[in-house]
Amino acid sequence: MKTIGLIGGMSWESTVTYYQIINQTVRERLGGLNSAKIILYSFNFNEIEQLQSSGSWDEAGTELARAARLLSAAGADLLVIATNTMHKVAGAVESAVEIPLLHIADPTAEEISNSGLSKVGLLGTRFTMEEDFFKKRLSEGRSIDILVPEEDDRLIVHRVIFDELCQGKVLEKSRHEYRNIIRRLTDRGAQGVILGCTEISLLTGSGQSEIPLFDTTEIHARKAAGWALDN
Repeated sequence: MKTIGLIGGMSWESTVTYYQIINQTVRERLGGLNSAKIILYSFNFNEIEQLQSSGSWDEAGTELARAARLLSAAGADLLVIATNTMHKVAGAVESAVEIPLLHIADPTAEEISNSGLSKVGLLGTRFTMEEDFFKKRLSEGRSIDILVPEEDDRLIVHRVIFDELCQGKVLEKSRHEYRNIIRRLTDRGAQGVILGCTEISLLTGSGQSEIPLFDTTEIHARKAAGWALDN
């Protein structure tokens, strides 16, 4: 079994979910008392969020690259960034170390392609919804059309992530708003919806939608466990 270097803390709520899913997957595969080999570097998310808000992405990339080097030096065989948004600086992380990085968009795209869907909605932070670093990687070489919510809905999605989910607040009102946003995406032709922020699954689960939901947290974490076991 390979050792996973997990870059987390952005936010720690979703990092907990990563830890659980990775270990559950290893136990399912190997049985008994088996669990994953994980080395965790957990950021103070307040510091990273300030870099995001100010547009200091180069500095943010430097911080994640430093974490990657520490994890590699500690014995990690592969890297996982436990957040969608910070894959904006995935290139800086990959350049900093020789061990591979499992990009969150790759297993997500694989799941969508295997489902046979061609048009999916995307929920996430405004950075993920409005910029190309995730959408381009997702659709590159594949026939996947990505829809994002209208501007007012994007503001709601982003606000709920930072003001509520990343602070451990799961509110029924916001659950209702997210369901309405998903419905509006469906009305525009979305055949499924990507939960493209690692906290969204805390609010919206697969049993709460009439169309397929692609939870990037679960997809990414399970793929990371399989990657550690199979490579």
